[in-house]
Amino acid sequence: MSEPRLADHDLAALVEDWLSWDQAAELIGVTPAKVRTMVRDHQLAAAVPGPGRPQSVPALFLVDGEPVKGLPGLLTLLHDNGFDDRECIAWIFLDADLPGRPIDALHENRGSEVKRRAQALAL
Repeated sequence: MSEPRLADHDLAALVEDWLSWDQAAELIGVTPAKVRTMVRDHQLAAAVPGPGRPQSVPALFLVDGEPVKGLPGLLTLLHDNGFDDRECIAWIFLDADLPGRPIDALHENRGSEVKRRAQALAL
């Protein structure tokens, strides 16, 4: 049996804490419209975590009022490889080949490791 597609993962199970547009905007110090622009420009990613829930941003994507270091570049790389936001979030929160999840590596300032793994996806 093959692994489930990234888009099929239960994001609510992978990501513990989610932020609404308003909550993310407040943490960053911008308007909710600016958060939407940041998502569109791949500085952040957002998805619907589960049925009946609004589109939200994973809380771990923000640190000290801004996107975690390395996240915007990683999101751009993943989007360039054909991922949508839902697949990006699933990949970033899955424990695959790094020791630990890519989101944890970003928080530990190991973004180069994560980007190398993401680049390998294109091969």
